[in-house]
Amino acid sequence: MVSPRRLGTKYSPLSRYLARRASFTDVAMLSFRQIEGIIGGSLPSVAFQSIEWWENTRAGAHRQAWLNVGWRVEHVDLEKKTATFRREKGILRVKKEKAKKTRKEKKTLKPLPKAEPRKRRTPSKTKMAKMVARLKNIERQKMAPRTYSGKFKSR
Repeated sequence: MVSPRRLGTKYSPLSRYLARRASFTDVAMLSFRQIEGIIGGSLPSVAFQSIEWWENTRAGAHRQAWLNVGWRVEHVDLEKKTATFRREKGILRVKKEKAKKTRKEKKTLKPLPKAEPRKRRTPSKTKMAKMVARLKNIERQKMAPRTYSGKFKSR
């Protein structure tokens, strides 16, 4: 069975999920099973045993998954196996402003350099001979009497 290659890390689907959720909510409470379903794999055993795995520091790809899209882990309940994420509004705005600036920069058009006119090359002797032969064939077809196939007879 061949599956498509995933871009990014194992936790990139979680980043995309939280980024989509940001448009309509500031809080997301997810069970560990839901997170496993989102990432398409299982969480490490440390995530079920230690709150330190859920810290909001830049060390680790799993932490960067939610921090890069402007979310933080607010609360983790290891007994109920749930994690509550809260969106940070300030970080998301800064990223949107940067994106707008880059779009504006891309819109400014630079003048194109003036193109020099192409020099027309003369066709080779072989190409010329083929063209003359085609023209002669067309003229012969026009001059030849029409032939009909089937039961038609010419008058």
